Amino acid sequence: MLPIYIEGSPQFESTLSALRTRGTGDLANVTPAVTEIIDNVRRGGTSAVLGYIEKFERRTSKALVRHAGPEAEGGFGGAEALARLSPEVRAALETAAARIARYHERQRDAGDLGPANVTANGPALQAGFSYEEEGVLLGMRVRPLRRVGVYAPGGKARYPSSVLMSAIPARIAGVREIVLASPSADDATLAAAHLSGVTTLLDSGGAQAIAAMAYGLPELAPVDKIVGPGNAYVACAKKLVFGDVSIDGITGPSEILALADESADPRLVAADLLSQAEHDEASYALLATTSAKLAEAVARELDAALPELTRRAIVQASLSTHAAALVVGSRARLAEIADQLAVEHVAFHVADAEGLFSEIGTLGAALLGDLTPVAAGDYLAGPSHVLPTGGSARFGAPLGVYDFVTRASLIRYSSAALRAQGPIIEKLALAEGLQAHARAVSLRLASKATDPAKRGASQS
Repeated sequence: MLPIYIEGSPQFESTLSALRTRGTGDLANVTPAVTEIIDNVRRGGTSAVLGYIEKFERRTSKALVRHAGPEAEGGFGGAEALARLSPEVRAALETAAARIARYHERQRDAGDLGPANVTANGPALQAGFSYEEEGVLLGMRVRPLRRVGVYAPGGKARYPSSVLMSAIPARIAGVREIVLASPSADDATLAAAHLSGVTTLLDSGGAQAIAAMAYGLPELAPVDKIVGPGNAYVACAKKLVFGDVSIDGITGPSEILALADESADPRLVAADLLSQAEHDEASYALLATTSAKLAEAVARELDAALPELTRRAIVQASLSTHAAALVVGSRARLAEIADQLAVEHVAFHVADAEGLFSEIGTLGAALLGDLTPVAAGDYLAGPSHVLPTGGSARFGAPLGVYDFVTRASLIRYSSAALRAQGPIIEKLALAEGLQAHARAVSLRLASKATDPAKRGASQS
């Protein structure tokens, strides 16, 4: 079930070429339908969303929008949902939430949002940086977004972990209003929303949920940014509303690239490939190795494990259409292949995993060593599992605190600075034919505010 391609063969090159462009699968097939949904939600609001819930989700929504609070008071009841969970699941969610929060607090403190920059009265003004150079005060102010939308799928599987991984970084950044869109949320999802600081629940999925968050409803204010993974309709909707709101990116099917040498355990390599293949039929499970013998052993392990899996139909579909093993001649080629493919998850089943990681510039999450399963990153380790897919790790990054802030430049000239730099500014403006720009400078240079002699005479 795992096709093996040896470097140098025509099949190797054609397979590698196809994998490089895996992220370009266009959304043309769903764009007309998604465009219609978005337009109808913008015009029809709540009634349009409810209509699509009945049409696509085959149910009715009793309360489309609910806010944080007890169920008895009309809230979405996250605390009650948490209490209803088994002690084991509750403890697991609470542990994951705490670890994710600790990681993103460090991320915030290491970046341009410091630990004291979000106060009880809102974002503090000192966030960012400032300095003075030749009489000009320059700087950057950083503040959290006001309102963010988080999408959590509710189709083939439910992912309370995605709620934690998307909403907690927003909360740590200081976002005050976090809207979670998730259809028919179960107790685990509601509990995750409660632990993450979600303030509003939108009981809807699909493109209609994206449109509702982007453009608002009578009972729901529009958000500033939408994050979180979804199917092709959700991805297309995010693409179409981008510009009216910000988005984290266009996420595609989940993917993993296992890098392995002859020291790797084929059973563990196969386990990592299977853990991503079970997400979706369109998931990519890829192996690059310096050992043909290992590739063959991994293929046997995949075949042996498949009958035991509860989602074996999904796994089999994924492996039969999107799995590949690439056998290369050197460790350096492993790094080159990883850079070319820019994969979401890269599992390092090699000697000196840290050394190989240092040679690779483009990946979403690095899972270093045999003892680091991809599932650890998906659930508990701490970094967000919302990662760039389809080769977008070339320019994208894991979802983080930095995704939930805005930045404003700060500029203030003194009279001495404007006298010194004003003529330069005028020359640049006139060189571009923008006379009014130059005039705005010359008027100031001619005023008392920038002339020490005139300013002194007026004061006397």
